[in-house]
Amino acid sequence: MIRRLLCLCRDRSAAAAAELALSLPVVLVLMYATFELGNYFLAEHAVQKAVRDAARFGARLPITEYPTCALSPSGIAQIQRVARSGDPDGDADGDGTPDQRLHTWTSDTMVNVSVACDTSGTYSGVFDDFTIGAPVVSVDATVPYGSLWGTLGFNAIGLNLYAHSETAVFGA
Repeated sequence: MIRRLLCLCRDRSAAAAAELALSLPVVLVLMYATFELGNYFLAEHAVQKAVRDAARFGARLPITEYPTCALSPSGIAQIQRVARSGDPDGDADGDGTPDQRLHTWTSDTMVNVSVACDTSGTYSGVFDDFTIGAPVVSVDATVPYGSLWGTLGFNAIGLNLYAHSETAVFGA
């Protein structure tokens, strides 16, 4: 009996399985974190690009849309839809349903659009008849982050994706 016990203690055939059992949780956490972090950066980039696109769209609206250094509600709605879906009508793929760049971007109101007039200089060109300064459109978006694994991911801590962009209006 003792001889069998000694043979069992010296046996190394299951050492690899034991090492795998000990290291597997660490490897899985590292893989999970890598995928989750990559998804977070991809979503952050999507929101940054959306806000830049929306600010660029607002800058290309005709200068007559900014008569009093403000924008019409329809212009604001178009900029919000460009940010959320990439299209002023909100239907980039033409299937008749509203699109969104991220599945957590559920409303156009997650995008704030504001206009301010810069009066710090003398402007010419398209601004010759624009006596109240050069309009600058600012676009902000705050979108909840959607984890790859739902509540197991970064959603548990309630992360939001935030982006800001502003562009001088130069008209179409």
